[in-house]
Amino acid sequence: MAKYIYQYKNWPNFTWNEEEIQVILGKVRHLQGKLFGQMSALGFSIKEETLLAVLIVDVLKSSEIEGENLDYEQVRSSIAKKLGLDYNDTIYPSRAIEGVVEMMLDATQNLDQPLDEERLFNWHAALFPTGRSGMHKIETACYRTGEMQIVSGPMGKERVHYQAPPPTVMKKEMDVFLNWFNNDSSLDLVVKSAVAHFWFIIIHPFDDGNGRIARALSDLLLARSENSTFRFYSLSKQILFEKKVYYAMLQEVQQSDGDITKWILWFLNSLYRALKSTEESIKNILRKADFWDIHKETILNSRQRLMLNKLLGDFIGKLKTSKWAKMAKCSQDTALRDIKDLIEKGILKLEDSGGRSTTYELKEF
Repeated sequence: MAKYIYQYKNWPNFTWNEEEIQVILGKVRHLQGKLFGQMSALGFSIKEETLLAVLIVDVLKSSEIEGENLDYEQVRSSIAKKLGLDYNDTIYPSRAIEGVVEMMLDATQNLDQPLDEERLFNWHAALFPTGRSGMHKIETACYRTGEMQIVSGPMGKERVHYQAPPPTVMKKEMDVFLNWFNNDSSLDLVVKSAVAHFWFIIIHPFDDGNGRIARALSDLLLARSENSTFRFYSLSKQILFEKKVYYAMLQEVQQSDGDITKWILWFLNSLYRALKSTEESIKNILRKADFWDIHKETILNSRQRLMLNKLLGDFIGKLKTSKWAKMAKCSQDTALRDIKDLIEKGILKLEDSGGRSTTYELKEF
């Protein structure tokens, strides 16, 4: 039977092909710098809005990878309140959501704090506030004391995908990991993010939540690589999109003799794809910023501002008077007056659809 990576004598002295890594790392670093520069030039309120949107996606998608779907509005409310953003609502997030959010914000906003046992235990306790994972009672805020296997399939026909190191070595393994995490400055931080993610998953120090904590560690090191608490892309969103390959790659490299080139290449390429998709959304953010710069003196009511932000962002379908009324919570007469006012101001125009109902769209600006 093939050995696991931690069973080789050279564990945990990972190796990789530096030449292969440098090609994609150069592309990642270039795009990272370019996008960070573009975002830094934006106004405070748009940066705030972008940060909120990215953190929401990160929390939702990291949990989704584990098959857990969190409530969007509760996540949004929790993050906004914790960041001190103006978000008036009457939503009260569950303890579980508050915990996930606290972990993610601690990782990305307190990036200069050292990573120690207590901090990791706090993250773990925050992820499982009831001391349960689903219906199962688990050990929280401490390293696991039981064996850990990753299995799939029905009872009696389980297939073992991975057998983690025994619980007796958890403390020793994690001391080595934490010492490296805090003190090794020989690696580019983006590469270190890839290594940390893999290394933590291999140790699998907790009863549950290892994947989410590994991704939080990656986010922490990526934040350090930019020396900024401002998040403008989500690696977890990209990993969810590539979930099958993510697990396949972990499974393949966990049985290598210490060479993790394949894992690092996949991680960096996935990060590059996350940045490329962010490049598209930044174009939309810049377009929105341009629009409000042009119309900073234009007199608009709160309904018009709300609907224009929707049209410049995530609006789906055709804009009709009825849809305006529903979204802006007003009568159809008021909606029509709002729309006609925007047509007179040269912001909206009738859409040339020729359909039975009248629809409107933004004029080019």
